Amino acid sequence: MRWEGRRVLVTGAGGFIGSHLVERLVEQGGQVRAFVRYTSRPQAGFLDDLPPGTRRAVEIVRGDLRDFNAVLDATRGVSVIFHLGALIGIPYSYIHPRETVETNVLGTLNVLMASRTHHVEHIVHTSSSEVYGTARYTPIDESHPLQGQSPYSASKIGADKIVESFYDSYRLPVVTLRPFNTYGPRQSARAVIPTIITQALASEEIILGNLTPQRDFTYVTDTVEGFVKAAECEDAVGRTINLGTSTEISIGDLVEKIGAILSKRLRVRQDAIRQRPADSEVERLIADYGLAREIMGWEPKIPLDEGLTRTVDWIANNLSLYQVGNYEI
Repeated sequence: MRWEGRRVLVTGAGGFIGSHLVERLVEQGGQVRAFVRYTSRPQAGFLDDLPPGTRRAVEIVRGDLRDFNAVLDATRGVSVIFHLGALIGIPYSYIHPRETVETNVLGTLNVLMASRTHHVEHIVHTSSSEVYGTARYTPIDESHPLQGQSPYSASKIGADKIVESFYDSYRLPVVTLRPFNTYGPRQSARAVIPTIITQALASEEIILGNLTPQRDFTYVTDTVEGFVKAAECEDAVGRTINLGTSTEISIGDLVEKIGAILSKRLRVRQDAIRQRPADSEVERLIADYGLAREIMGWEPKIPLDEGLTRTVDWIANNLSLYQVGNYEI
């Protein structure tokens, strides 16, 4: 697929992965419309941090995924949709499960219905590795059972199944991507890697929840490459595809690795407030990305040490963007 001049919609464009994807698409000549959630403030999330020339090239559309008319208007005239818009906070989903379900399930339904109305040529829907729950076997392939261990993961399972139904029922040209724990510059401190880094830059004591869960961390440029390839690959349509590295690390070992990058001996203090309910904790996630390699020719390129070093450098230069030590749900 040639991106030069193609009209593209990115939902969740002001977020962490969305802003990196927008930047990449503009660089490739795409005409990008960015759907961001309306607030009374004029900011557009991380899109405001893009280079000025890139930012000016992006058409900003404000609205709410739960409003079908807003989504319908945003979808008009585009040929490709990248649907990243979602409420992603797992702790937030414990407190506000209804809002999480409405945004993630009904919001996805609105995107699909609008895509049918406007005959969109290709839709890339964003899932989450959280839908797998604690691994029953590893590495996790796309056939692994789905387990809704939090309201967030259950909402993403619901969204994924709505997407599946629209392909089976209407042959809507949609592919579902399941990224495993993307990290990198611009990520908020709601995620574990920025939480560790911001605290480590300010102190030698790190306050965290559970240290034993194992995660498969994927650098953001690799994840973005997966999105672009998914939109370019006709064989991906109707499929669900993992994006990960097939390597895992515990949260405790991650602290040690970040400490080594900063040449600091970090101490960890566990805080019960930061821990998930016992039955909701996902103990182990590690991807089998063989399908992404086979169908799309996708491979992760950035090793964890390199990605963490890049992320540490970016956060160190942008520490004022974070409220260090504050727990964000």
